[in-house]
Amino acid sequence: PELAPDAMAAVTLAERLGSMPILGGNDVELMTQTEDVIDRLIADVDAAEHHVHLLFYIFANDETGRRVAEALGRAVARGVKCRLLVDSVGSARMLKRLAPKMLARGVELHESLPVGILRRRAARIDMRNHRKLAVIDGRIAYTGSQNIVNANYGHKNLAWHDMMARLTGPAVLELQAVFVSDWSFDTGEILDGDGVFPDPPVAGNIPVQILPSGPSYPTENYQRMVVAALHAARQHVIITTPYFVPDEPFMQALEVAVLRGVEVELIVPQRTDRWLVAAASRAYYSAVLDAGVKLHLYHEGLLHSKTMTIDRALAFLGTGNFDIRSFALNFEVNLLLYDADVTERLRAEQQRYIDDSVAMAPAEWHKRPRVQKVVENIAKLLSPLL
Repeated sequence: PELAPDAMAAVTLAERLGSMPILGGNDVELMTQTEDVIDRLIADVDAAEHHVHLLFYIFANDETGRRVAEALGRAVARGVKCRLLVDSVGSARMLKRLAPKMLARGVELHESLPVGILRRRAARIDMRNHRKLAVIDGRIAYTGSQNIVNANYGHKNLAWHDMMARLTGPAVLELQAVFVSDWSFDTGEILDGDGVFPDPPVAGNIPVQILPSGPSYPTENYQRMVVAALHAARQHVIITTPYFVPDEPFMQALEVAVLRGVEVELIVPQRTDRWLVAAASRAYYSAVLDAGVKLHLYHEGLLHSKTMTIDRALAFLGTGNFDIRSFALNFEVNLLLYDADVTERLRAEQQRYIDDSVAMAPAEWHKRPRVQKVVENIAKLLSPLL
């Protein structure tokens, strides 16, 4: 697709960082309700004719996980190839209980980056496959922040709020390539052929580029892309992330953007599921506020969406948090959406998050108790490990 020169600079950078070209002719549906995503995914699995490929960090042995497992079992019974790849740590409980039942029904299931001292290819426990994606028949794909798990995962009074994209069009094949690559690494099997990579139909007019990232790349490529986008911003940036443990280049890019006159807003959850990471995140709030970034604390649950909009023409959506772990250690996948309409739709969701947030004033934040500051600074020392 033909884009403005400023956008093409981002396209070129993303392709050199992730080896995936921009593709036009796509349609993107943004989804923010956990049950809606699961219902739609199950409907697509029930309509699958050739294959279903799922890759998720967390696939839980709960109501949601069992519903998806049942749909996979039904698909296998129809002759559909169902392949499921789950992270060894994130889906540890499911691998012990639900996985044997799925294997018995014919689902091809493997764990990604297995850990254990008795394994020949033991992976580092701190280096995880954090990707979430689904591909059905090479024609429909999902990716974003949502796992296969109940919305109140781990916390009965703290619902997770995610954002997923349902894609149709040529970009589906790039997500398929990410799955095929991970499947090959963990199983040794190479998936290929017209059934896996069918001729893509034109489904819309949205240009999409996939940016996979992780330790297998020579640089922290998602970090490079995010920092470059911040430096290219001209008017308004909004970022949502559940875990905010930034590295120095990212913090500098935020500060420089504000100094150039760009309005920068950061939305993080008021409560999270990981108290140590939350404490480390709060240790950076002073620097964020002093730099002139508007900080919003989301209070309607655990905001788990990982998004960024740059002005009104570029949007990021995917699995990567804006923290050191996602930049350097985890295998992630993110969408770059070069379209004013879809960027506006994503920004409308970000505005809903802001409406359900409390704005943090610098003076108010600096008055927090001394003990809290000490705990946050101690947690900050552990930032590279979190």
